[in-house]
Amino acid sequence: MSKLLPPYYAVIFTSTLSHEKEGYEEMANKMEEIVQNQPGFLGMDSVRAQQGITISYWESLEAIDLWKYNEAHKKAKSLGKNKWYRTFDIKICKVLK
Repeated sequence: MSKLLPPYYAVIFTSTLSHEKEGYEEMANKMEEIVQNQPGFLGMDSVRAQQGITISYWESLEAIDLWKYNEAHKKAKSLGKNKWYRTFDIKICKVLK
């Protein structure tokens, strides 16, 4: 990913997987593909293992909200909450430097 010029926003998603992993990798790859075309999306860094972290970068809080309510993303979040994640946390930060 090329260097981003501040200010921009970072959504930090951390998770611990449950024992149920069927379909997880496919859904994660699908979300990576879909988000590329989301307005205001700037890029992403991700490490997926038993404990994972994904940091996505956005132009604005409005762009983050649009992704939050994307139908495919809502389905993935529901499956994650009910099936794949034992724990998860989301933080939104404004990057100034």
